[in-house]
Amino acid sequence: MSTTGFALFATAIGACGIAWGPRGIVGVQLPESDEGATRHRMARRFPQLQEIEPPPEVHRATSAICALLDGEPLDLLEIELDLEGVSDLHRHVYAIARRIPPGRTRTYGDIAAELGDKGLARAVGQALGLNPFAPVVPCHRVLAAGGKWGGFSAHGGAASKLRMLAIEGARPDSDTESLF
Repeated sequence: MSTTGFALFATAIGACGIAWGPRGIVGVQLPESDEGATRHRMARRFPQLQEIEPPPEVHRATSAICALLDGEPLDLLEIELDLEGVSDLHRHVYAIARRIPPGRTRTYGDIAAELGDKGLARAVGQALGLNPFAPVVPCHRVLAAGGKWGGFSAHGGAASKLRMLAIEGARPDSDTESLF
């Protein structure tokens, strides 16, 4: 990518944001309470970037994110992420999370086990809580032990997580059905 910048784009769940640099996408922002709040969050997260019209490769990424949030079962693996400054552990966690298909879920413990140490479940949760690329890195598809929906650091918390899972066709357990 030859330019840097950020842009907002409309999705089925609200205005999202995306930021990019020469090596790929540097951040994605799920909707805040309104478009102004999302714009403010993007400007705060990426103070060195200006809001500009995205180049074609970023426009393709936003189109794919929109399609996912409209219910198309896309994995978004074609979106190139700039992982500079992301720790090795977080890179591994994000790579595993990106392989979870739409409409499916895994637990923090599952990902920790794949990393080779079930004791890393809390670290997996922390990595996903700091995920700068949601929903490209689909942290909403990762649940707590026993399939409990757990927390979600995006605006709206767990209700937003459950809404995104519902859009993808994941079936909530009986404790969460009232949130849809």
